[in-house]
Amino acid sequence: MKLNGRRESTNVDDRRRMRSTAKIGGMGIGGMLIALLLTWATGGNLGDFVNNTGLLEGNVTEQTADGRAFTPEEEELAKFSRQILAGTEDVWAEEFKKLGRTYEPPKMVLYTGSVQTACGGGQSSMGPFYCSADQCLYIDLSFFTSMKQQLGADGDFAYAYVIAHEVGHHVEYLLGSLQKAHEQMSRMNQKDANRVSVRLELLADFYAGVWAYHDNKMFGSLEDGDLEEAIHCAQVIGDNYLQEKARGYSQPESFTHGTSKQRMKWLKLGLTTGDISRGTTFQCSDEEL
Repeated sequence: MKLNGRRESTNVDDRRRMRSTAKIGGMGIGGMLIALLLTWATGGNLGDFVNNTGLLEGNVTEQTADGRAFTPEEEELAKFSRQILAGTEDVWAEEFKKLGRTYEPPKMVLYTGSVQTACGGGQSSMGPFYCSADQCLYIDLSFFTSMKQQLGADGDFAYAYVIAHEVGHHVEYLLGSLQKAHEQMSRMNQKDANRVSVRLELLADFYAGVWAYHDNKMFGSLEDGDLEEAIHCAQVIGDNYLQEKARGYSQPESFTHGTSKQRMKWLKLGLTTGDISRGTTFQCSDEEL
């Protein structure tokens, strides 16, 4: 991506120098990484993760200053994340203006290890997540290294897609679809709730694509190979791919984020059209998804 000279968002709370502790029920970091692969790899809502897995037994209980100096690579990733967030602010401000609305940007929290949120205690091994209770997206930048090593998904546009997907959940929140979906899911059995979750995640993928379309139109940000990076990332975070990687087989009734084919489809639709009205994941039949 071409980001030289691009502004950096000020809607950032950098907590990386704070070291937190939280209790995790019955599972170490190694096990949590598998849970990460099966739960996001990026996508969901921290409350859903906690409720569905029961992994957190307590909130963050301690925070201490961490005097470790950041590496140049860490600083570059932090700057990159601030620039991508700024791009989402610019794009969604314009898109909401077309709808006769005012865009209220989320805050991005950068942290290391563990973090306290309005949704409870969060862990870096969950991957990036959005908490609607405080309208913040939370990212431990080490996730991008894990994404490269564990999934083979690399490249700046793949990383940008991760951030834009979480911002997509914020867009869902502002437009009311997130709350509506969660209300429906609370009244459903797990299998039916998973089907609603898939539509929510695919919509966030679509919104990430819409952002990329307009960001490129505004700033000429995309370079050769960027589209392929994002599409590959969408492929390797499909539920079927992740379950087969972790277990050797997949269980469609347990999918919460969509198959590789579905995630690539909706990301690409947003990328090629930039038309927010085409985000019809809740209007489509299961076959049309």
